[in-house]
Amino acid sequence: MTSARPALTPFPYRVVGRTEETPDTAEIVLEPVASALPRFLPGQFAMVYAFGVGDIPLSLSGIGGSRLTHTVRAVGAVSGALHRLRPGETVGVRGPLGTGWDLPTAAGHDLVIVAGGLGLAPLRPLIRTALARPQGYGRLNVLIGARTPADLVCARDIDGWRTAGARVQVTVDRPDDAWQGDVGVVTTLLDRAGFDVDNATAFLCGPEVMMRATARDLAHRGLAPERIRVSLERTMHCGTGHCGHCQLGPLLLCRDGPVVTWAQAEPLLSVREL
Repeated sequence: MTSARPALTPFPYRVVGRTEETPDTAEIVLEPVASALPRFLPGQFAMVYAFGVGDIPLSLSGIGGSRLTHTVRAVGAVSGALHRLRPGETVGVRGPLGTGWDLPTAAGHDLVIVAGGLGLAPLRPLIRTALARPQGYGRLNVLIGARTPADLVCARDIDGWRTAGARVQVTVDRPDDAWQGDVGVVTTLLDRAGFDVDNATAFLCGPEVMMRATARDLAHRGLAPERIRVSLERTMHCGTGHCGHCQLGPLLLCRDGPVVTWAQAEPLLSVREL
């Protein structure tokens, strides 16, 4: 599901908030300097430009009025520059781009939201939207996997989601001495999730190997591939479907994705990329 036609020229946005999530990850809150971009849908992304360095695609981890929230992990020159931003500095933003999670088509369904690592950030607006309309959906399951407890993003939201009625489970690959929760891959949490495979929709975001394993597990349990949605990641340069860098089979993920169904994704991900 797409929103309004995206802007091709970056709009200036000012940093109005910054919160450290982990040692290499920060939440950056932006507000427009002048005109605001059209409203983003959960699951869509923006091209965010660090002046003098370059731009990268970033999903929205928070949508509120004209403000945009991004969760940025410093892994390269551009993401590092964005991670170092402080309140008062400005960036350029293009968007909204790509497809969203299309939550309205899951009305009345049990929701199974599965996140791996930083993949929880693009799912956060989806979780918030579902919790804001509890009468519109069935049981809300949020299954989270992280490498270590210190790598868990959106950690301050989890207790609030539980209080609001979500069934949240968290597992880590490598626990520390203080960790008292589950240990292992995120698919091990599916056995304790409460959902009706005949009346459920799943939303997956994280490392591709994690999404592949989770989608296959859900399909094996009987959930239709058309009701499993994954957010795919490829190198994106233009964000408008012209350069072709993000091509996956017949799809240009900046235009036709990043959110697609498992029915679309499975045959494409089974082909080895050279």
